[in-house]
Amino acid sequence: MPVLRQHSPHQHAAHETLTARLRAAGCVFAEDEARLLMDAARTPEDLEAMAGRRVAGLPLEHILGWAEFFGLRIAVAAGVFVPRRRTEFLVRQAAALLDAWRQEAGGARRPAPVVVDLCCGSGAVGAALAVRCGPVELHGADVDPAAVRCARRNIVPLGGAAHEGDLYDPLPPELRGSVRVLAVNAPYVPSAQIGTMPQEARVHEPRACLDGGPDGLDLQRRIAAGAPQWLAPGGHMLIETSRRQAAETAAILRCHGLTARVLRSEKLGATVVAGRLVSPD
Repeated sequence: MPVLRQHSPHQHAAHETLTARLRAAGCVFAEDEARLLMDAARTPEDLEAMAGRRVAGLPLEHILGWAEFFGLRIAVAAGVFVPRRRTEFLVRQAAALLDAWRQEAGGARRPAPVVVDLCCGSGAVGAALAVRCGPVELHGADVDPAAVRCARRNIVPLGGAAHEGDLYDPLPPELRGSVRVLAVNAPYVPSAQIGTMPQEARVHEPRACLDGGPDGLDLQRRIAAGAPQWLAPGGHMLIETSRRQAAETAAILRCHGLTARVLRSEKLGATVVAGRLVSPD
């Protein structure tokens, strides 16, 4: 959570009342959420409307219009997937690979590496990589128009571009064979498990950004199949998955000619499979 402003005694009492209301509605971080809502509201009427939407189950980020991710404020809108903190692990792994690639060059100058944020949603992963690892040539792609509009707000100011379409289809064709890092947070929840997800996700986020098909891996198979045509020799594909699915995700990458290793963060509860397109001898 970001640093929050101090409030007057009257505001403190109002904050306690709102905190209790949010906690009764099941908000785990009710105290912090109450402060954020109070800071965002322009009038008491605004605050009441925002609090009512939160109590009704709307994601806090959709109410505020932004989500905190990797220390950044990422613009989000109603109906757009909210970036999860666990996905910061994917960013850190991708950043480490970009750092290593630059170090391999020694003092030699290299062009900005091409980074693609596939199934980009709000563009949070791409934006974080541009800030952490810039300069990069950044492209995001997503099939959902609302997500692409958000992604443009987040990555165009950083020099990136967001494209609307299915997986690789909308990417500029000249990127083929030149992508240094392909960062992917594709849907991986099995269809039958969507109903068990928290209400914030299953009600207020598009099913298409959650549902990975019968075993959760449909999109991963399609993405891995196309990756060798887009990656540069020695380029990496990193894809978020679950601990349970990690071995199968790795097998999918190997099936399409990539090396694969499973990376985990116990602290964030995150699992990423990193694949590499081996450079030809």
